[in-house]
Amino acid sequence: MELYGLKTCDTCRKALKSLSDVTFVDVRQEGVPEAILDRALAGFGDALLNTRSTTWRGLEEAERTKPPKDLLKTHPTLMKRPLIVDGEQLHLGWTAETRAALGVS
Repeated sequence: MELYGLKTCDTCRKALKSLSDVTFVDVRQEGVPEAILDRALAGFGDALLNTRSTTWRGLEEAERTKPPKDLLKTHPTLMKRPLIVDGEQLHLGWTAETRAALGVS
């Protein structure tokens, strides 16, 4: 299982603490592999973009109109977190639904 997020993100830290046998990938340092990014965009669409983030608010209006994949490749911190890859399953966020799907209380 892999968790894509930020080491400074409280939600990512909660998820890491609750999960065992997980590999953490800091998107600021390592980015998200293109294959994973494509799967996440196919599954979550625009919901993968965190439009309430500081990074989003700092973007020029023209830059906000770029395709989500281009934005996420340029600004990986725009991704909603955490993105959890569990085999073929993808989970976005640390919601009750995600925790239930992963068997975590």
